[in-house]
Amino acid sequence: MITMPLRSARLGLSLLCALASTACAHTPTTRQADYYGTLEPFAREAVYFVMTDRFVNGDPGNDHRDQGGALGTFDIPLPPCNGVSGNIGYLGGDFKGLADHLDYIREMGFTAVWITPIVDNPDQRFTGGSAPTCGGILADQGKAGYHGYWGVNFYQVDEHLPSPGMDFRDLVAAMHRKGMKLVLDIVGNHGSPAWGMTFDQPKFGKIYDKDGTLIADHQNLPPQQLDPEHNPLHRFYNTVGPVDGAKGSIFDGNLAQLSDLNERNPDVLDYLVGAYLQWIDQGADAFRIDTIAWMPDSFWQAFTTRIRAKHPGFFMFGEAFDYDAARIATHTLPGHGETSVLDFPMKQAMEEVFGRKQAGFERMIPALHLTGGPYANPYELATFYDNHDMPRLDASDEGFIDAHNWLFTARGIPVVYYGSEMGFMRGRPEHGGNRNYFGTEGIAAAKASPIRAALTRIAQVRAASPALQRGLQLNLELQGNRAAFYRVYQHDGVHQIALVLLNKGDAPEHFAVQTMLQPGRWHDAIGGETLTLQAGEALHAEVPAHGVRVFLLDAQVTEPTLAAALDAAMADARRSR
Repeated sequence: MITMPLRSARLGLSLLCALASTACAHTPTTRQADYYGTLEPFAREAVYFVMTDRFVNGDPGNDHRDQGGALGTFDIPLPPCNGVSGNIGYLGGDFKGLADHLDYIREMGFTAVWITPIVDNPDQRFTGGSAPTCGGILADQGKAGYHGYWGVNFYQVDEHLPSPGMDFRDLVAAMHRKGMKLVLDIVGNHGSPAWGMTFDQPKFGKIYDKDGTLIADHQNLPPQQLDPEHNPLHRFYNTVGPVDGAKGSIFDGNLAQLSDLNERNPDVLDYLVGAYLQWIDQGADAFRIDTIAWMPDSFWQAFTTRIRAKHPGFFMFGEAFDYDAARIATHTLPGHGETSVLDFPMKQAMEEVFGRKQAGFERMIPALHLTGGPYANPYELATFYDNHDMPRLDASDEGFIDAHNWLFTARGIPVVYYGSEMGFMRGRPEHGGNRNYFGTEGIAAAKASPIRAALTRIAQVRAASPALQRGLQLNLELQGNRAAFYRVYQHDGVHQIALVLLNKGDAPEHFAVQTMLQPGRWHDAIGGETLTLQAGEALHAEVPAHGVRVFLLDAQVTEPTLAAALDAAMADARRSR
């Protein structure tokens, strides 16, 4: 047996002491110091991400199965990719299907649902672009706007989503009645596909205002042929066209054939701010910002400032599809938008640790950025291991269980893509099943899955623990199949120390934790028993294969070395970025 003091040496306990200069000689004071990773209210949440059209068809009456005529938009299957067909048409998921199954989501421990964009999309399949392939992305030929990202009227809800008595406002109200929040996916840099069509298709490349008046039209012209100086309908758009990554920044040009909104036109900002304020007024609680890197930071700073002028503290997190923490962190900083972001570097690490590669927990260390990192606050990042724009996690059932045990105990706001509670379409790319329909059949199957049972257990522990939601993280051991760390929250009369022990191995592991361990009555959040520990005594725990143990101490921090390490972490959190 290797005890915790020996293992923790690998992470350099002396470094923890050095962080506080005289950490090891620290003596407790009578004050109750503040210890927290973040005070952001939204950090309490755990998010279930739903591609609305692919979740549950609650109302076949809004399917519009005859829409588009010869260019129909419903049920467009692709040739099989390794035996599984994707689909690039609408499949019927709607607000009612989501509202009818909120209990299914809530009982797992999720407190928020992120839904794909709700705005009106074109009514035909796209005739331009390139044909989808099994591993291809940004290939839109023959595709319908089932996903919602091809907005043509940002003030109008797409007709496939609402039902009588269940519009967007009703969906939000249903969620709020269950103590849940709604995260709305929004787009700021592009509209619908805009050129390369066999003919100028209705709605494609066009934008309408809240009254339904046409205010922008690409007219099926390549960006370089637009004439904003002489044609008012071209002024919403940039004229650069796609930029080859070998010749410059791809973010300076169009994304595929999508209309590229002109960030320098104040009318564009006014239009988007007005549209998205409307959805907040109808109840949206937070925004996920699509393709945030495709608009300059100055645009997002202006956007977020105006949103928060009406709704102070409104939480937003962006998608910058980049595994470089320094690059995506810029969006979190003052003057650059001041949003959170999806934690792509952590996603990359999680895929390696919990997927088929089975790297050790030490791979997590460079992705955490607990101290000295580039983010305004790493505890406010949205953490995830896959989504709709990449292959789903390719892992065993045990790999998914291990991933959720980490996701719901380590720093950050956990986000889980629909169906991952049963390993749905694991390893599948966008056109090979990633976005396939889940339905009531999927829900029934998930209820019998060991992945969902384990996820529910740890998500409910997080939902009841302020330390796991917003507490500082101090690592004791991240090596091989073993992880041990503290999460500590002490603020405004609430104080809790959590000790997390993880084992992703195939055999039980014994932990003996003594480092920075505070004496007192520790409660096992999963097993229910209580351990009363005296000063100098170690906490011994057996963690089963692919298991987790969480011990909670609801007490003010008094242990000297723990307080010193926390003081150092808080000092780092307050440094200017």
